[in-house]
Amino acid sequence: MKVLIVGSGGREHALAWKLKQSPRVQALYCAPGNAGTAEIAVNVAISVEDITALVAFCKEADIGFVVVGPELPLTLGLVDELAAAGIPAFGPSKEAARLEGSKAFAKDFMKRYGIPTATYGVFNNGQRAEAKAFAKELPGPWVVKADGLAAGKGVLICQSQAETEKAIDYILEEQAFGGAGASLVVEEYLEGQELSLMAFSDGRTVVPMLTAQDHKRIFDGDQGPNTGGMGAYAPAPIGTAALVAQAQKEILEPTVAAMAAEGRPFKGVLYAGLMLTEKGPMVLEYNARFGDPETEVVLPMLDSDLFDIMEACSAGGLARMTIRWKEGSCVTVVMAAAGYPGDIRKGDVISGWQQVPADVTVFHCGTTRNQQGQAETAGGRVLSVTAGNADLQQAVDLAYQGVAALHFEGCQFRRDIAQKALRQR
Repeated sequence: MKVLIVGSGGREHALAWKLKQSPRVQALYCAPGNAGTAEIAVNVAISVEDITALVAFCKEADIGFVVVGPELPLTLGLVDELAAAGIPAFGPSKEAARLEGSKAFAKDFMKRYGIPTATYGVFNNGQRAEAKAFAKELPGPWVVKADGLAAGKGVLICQSQAETEKAIDYILEEQAFGGAGASLVVEEYLEGQELSLMAFSDGRTVVPMLTAQDHKRIFDGDQGPNTGGMGAYAPAPIGTAALVAQAQKEILEPTVAAMAAEGRPFKGVLYAGLMLTEKGPMVLEYNARFGDPETEVVLPMLDSDLFDIMEACSAGGLARMTIRWKEGSCVTVVMAAAGYPGDIRKGDVISGWQQVPADVTVFHCGTTRNQQGQAETAGGRVLSVTAGNADLQQAVDLAYQGVAALHFEGCQFRRDIAQKALRQR
């Protein structure tokens, strides 16, 4: 089977790395890929937004299966266009991907079906006064979210009413996130620990993966602005078997059943970003694909053939699958470019590859090759340095040994990945 992976980040490198291990994957392509995927697959210079070119390439190259990594091509309907061309794919349809593509849709969906989430209101540019009035009725802190896709940066946590009103104007009036901020969600701030729970779904059956905990803020101690994720570990000790069973019963299964009932069956990865509150797990957001950097710690723990699972999700046969996981823990530390998550610097050469420990895996996130063949920075998150071990502390230590070996100008990374779990232990 020839397989195409769509995307260019650490998630896609991890997907390529795992799919490469399947004896059923004959040839692997990535569009557009990065310097890391080029080592294990054939990169194809097609943008994730160019749906027509992606489908045309699949026909020309006789691609038998497509794995869609990022959210944008899903919300643009890539899976639908592939299906129309007779090419099976892993990922939800355009209608099903609305769970991620529109926060307003997701919140209204949860309200309709009694899926636990924060109290909220949805407002457009002509309703700024109403949005501010609604915020005054909520206890602080406040959360203001751009409705559409904003590369993980469209969520603003506000500590005062004045800050909340400024955030509303920033999104709606100043259009800080472009079309993604044509409308927004104002919601109550939920207290507790965050947990990432991803699950495989074939539109009827839903099977949870190992839990993970992401680190969204740029600085240690969860300080500074939100990012796409600065590191993660799996499994998360707070994601107990009892809690996962509760989330499956109250969140995952009702979501998949309701999507099917509405005529938009969800196939692929359903990601529930959860807050573990005193009232139980509540949904912060849905994603319609593998999380990043959670993928880089969950897939190394998978002991089953990923391609078989993906094919079963696409064909509706997940109930017949047995999915196995390895023992131990996995940790990843993201090395980000200077300026991230704001204006970033690109083109810095990455060195130190020979000093990376043999049992550390480095997934490329935002990289390219220069004319001399050297890997250099090409995005905000540059590398995801990953290590697994039977012991969480040893996995952490090993990942940071990998980080210490690598270097590029302006590199920034958090030094406290997985410390919450280690303190709890």
